[in-house]
Amino acid sequence: MDSVPHIVLQFGPLAITRTVVTTWGIMLFMAAVSWLIGRRLGPEPDQMQAAAEGVVTALVDAVRAVLPDYWERVYPFVATLWLFIGLANLSSLIPGLHAPTGDLSATAALAAVTFLSVHWFGVRIDGVRDYLRHYLKPSPILLPFHLIGELTRTLALGIRLFGNMMSLEMAAILVLLVAGLLVPVPILMLHIVEALVQAYIFGMLALVYIAGGIRSVGSPRSPEERSSQ
Repeated sequence: MDSVPHIVLQFGPLAITRTVVTTWGIMLFMAAVSWLIGRRLGPEPDQMQAAAEGVVTALVDAVRAVLPDYWERVYPFVATLWLFIGLANLSSLIPGLHAPTGDLSATAALAAVTFLSVHWFGVRIDGVRDYLRHYLKPSPILLPFHLIGELTRTLALGIRLFGNMMSLEMAAILVLLVAGLLVPVPILMLHIVEALVQAYIFGMLALVYIAGGIRSVGSPRSPEERSSQ
């Protein structure tokens, strides 16, 4: 894996790297597949619709198990994270492509989005006052430690995904260099499993962080109680 980002296009000071191009390609692919499946929905699902419904059901069950009270609000974001990171991790299986998640800038961006989403959902669901107040519990003395914890877990989230994917690609390259094409299938299966596992871990950690921010305020309240503040 290159230590210097590979620049594909240069527009003055603006550089479009290989990571950006691959990320755009994955986003376009997800949009195209969503549009294709959406326009073909019917009461009698075909194989593509059945597969999509199975994936959606599995993701809904996973989000609902962690955050049963507000899963409908959080689900679109977490499900998108799972799908995008999973496809990004698997993109390195295509000859000539490298996984965007093997670039620290991409994983840092994903971690930053997760960091912002935790506070976004917390404020939207609990209100600004109650959400900010939970940083002072059980004692205002712990405020610096809460803030440090927010930053360190975000940093660890991005570095963990980057390190795992970079090491996975390097291990696959080294094994193929040593053994040639004698062990392509086992390496391929290992890569697929590890790529999906890393996507699941990242999305689940994001979900746990969001749920923790919401539940730290207290028990769930009805919309009427939140709007009366």
